[in-house]
Amino acid sequence: MEAWPPPKDKKEGAYMLGMVLAAGAGRRLRPYTDTLPKALVPVDGDTTIMDISLRNLAEAGLTDIVVVVGYCAEAVEERKEALERRHGVRLRLVYNDRAEEWNNAYSLWTAREYFAEGVLLVNGDTVHPVNVENTLLAAQGAELLLAVDNWKTLAEEEMKVTLDEAGYLRRITKLMDPVDAAGEYIGATLIEASLAGRLADALRATWERDPQLYYEDGYQELVDRGGKVGVAPIGKVDWVEVDDHDDLHRAREIACRY
Repeated sequence: MEAWPPPKDKKEGAYMLGMVLAAGAGRRLRPYTDTLPKALVPVDGDTTIMDISLRNLAEAGLTDIVVVVGYCAEAVEERKEALERRHGVRLRLVYNDRAEEWNNAYSLWTAREYFAEGVLLVNGDTVHPVNVENTLLAAQGAELLLAVDNWKTLAEEEMKVTLDEAGYLRRITKLMDPVDAAGEYIGATLIEASLAGRLADALRATWERDPQLYYEDGYQELVDRGGKVGVAPIGKVDWVEVDDHDDLHRAREIACRY
């Protein structure tokens, strides 16, 4: 059996895994998600949200990718080899056994054994261009680095952030007055290998407290424990988190430009 992650090649420089959270059911996108996870909903011809995620990670130089699956996992299994060929990547599927019951703090925790390699994580329901990944990689420094849209006008649903005087994360939550926020976390994070154990502990404490919490609540747990979480502003970028049919229409408008 092939070793995973593959052995590091020091001649190639820094090594890091890509990671895609793709376990969600996406019930607001029915009937598409009656038989598919949200990440496999097409947004540009036969190009799915996951295709865009994998393509971006590969273009950013991350070709060993962990995909967390759960709802309709068999649909991803069936396409695994085709996705690998299409994007020139190697995929490892991690199974979330609580995907239809619990929220994504637990989902990310299920992939904790890979944090020690260093990870560029993307949500499997987000359509954005590769410059988001490139922005994170270029801004490496903090052990946890979040891609933040500091341009768009915010509303109630967004995962909003506030920063402290030094520019580090103070709060991350949807439950915040938009006027107080410094921007929106867009679902892409750079996780340095040195944070692996502490992040896994924070995520576990989060889902054990309430399994319906988000992994961003795990990030808040890190901050509350004294951790320094950085942000990387992405500027004016066309992107969308695909939660419902209006979002899907928007994704189809912008995906064809990438």
